Amino acid sequence: MKQRLINTWKFIIEQRFFGVSAYVGQKLGMSDSRIRLYFIYLSFITLGSPVLLYLFIAFWMEIRNSFGRSRRSVWDL
Repeated sequence: MKQRLINTWKFIIEQRFFGVSAYVGQKLGMSDSRIRLYFIYLSFITLGSPVLLYLFIAFWMEIRNSFGRSRRSVWDL
């Protein structure tokens, strides 16, 4: 029961926060939980400045996804 609740919360948090940790973890070949942990530690050390980087990556992912779905190729005009 407790593990199910933890997994549910992880899923909700990951969906709400744009999936940045999973994306960065996938690109770097690391687990997303380790990326989250590093982000938390770095935020404490640098007084929260990685939040700007996180928001930039989230914005970039949204823009990339919205343009990527609209067309398949340049020649499909």
